[in-house]
Formats: sequence, structure tokens, C-alpha cells
Amino acid sequence: MILPKALAVGLQLIVPVASNADDVPKLNVEQVCEGIAKQGGVTFHDPAIAQEKKNCLDSEQAIRDELVKQWPSFSPADKTHCVNESVMGGESSYTELLTCLEMARDVRAMRIEQDNAVSGPSSPPTSGRKPRP
Repeated sequence: MILPKALAVGLQLIVPVASNADDVPKLNVEQVCEGIAKQGGVTFHDPAIAQEKKNCLDSEQAIRDELVKQWPSFSPADKTHCVNESVMGGESSYTELLTCLEMARDVRAMRIEQDNAVSGPSSPPTSGRKPRP
């Protein structure tokens, strides 16, 4: 039966956000850090792999700490989108999540800046249409 499996996958994508959108989600970064560490090793038995994995986990924790500080500044829609994107596919990363949120915020700010440059900051609101050049 494919339907129950598809439903379970769909719920996994929603649960991190639905549990409490005001909290930074807990991501499992073990898998992505393991992959990163093994990519840098000469062999899978390379002793440096353990240290590389630890470095990755420490980096992800530092990024999560930064994410906690910035979390309230991101829009709920961006949080929902970026968290869902970050957990899709199985490997999760706070680096990816923070990058997604920062890009969404920055693009929105650029669009507002461009709209203000076109219409002028003191112009009355228009009907919602952009003026033709």
C-alpha cells in the first residue's frame, strides 16, 4: 500500500513546523556530517574521519545557536518553506536552513527596495499593478 507510506512521508515534512513554529526545529545533522567527513577521508577507515565529523557537528551546533538568535526575525512563511525544504530528502543541515532563511529575507528586502525605487517611498499606494516602463 503506497498511500500510508506517502501519508507518513508527508507528515514527516509537516511535523517539524507544525510542532511549534516559534521554535527552531531539531534537525538530525549526523547523516550529513558523516557524509562530509567520509568525502574528505582517504579511505573509510581513515582516522581523520572521526575528527572531521566532530568538526562538522560542532559547526552545525554553532550555526544552530546563531539560528536561535535570528529565528524571530524570519517570516512564518519563510520558516515553513525553509524547514520543509531542509528536511526533504533525509539529510538535514542547519547551514542549509539558515542560508535558505537569509536568502528569502534578503530577496524580499531587495524587492521592497526596488518597488520603492520605482514608485518612490512617498507615493500613494497604487491599485496593485506595477507601472509600465
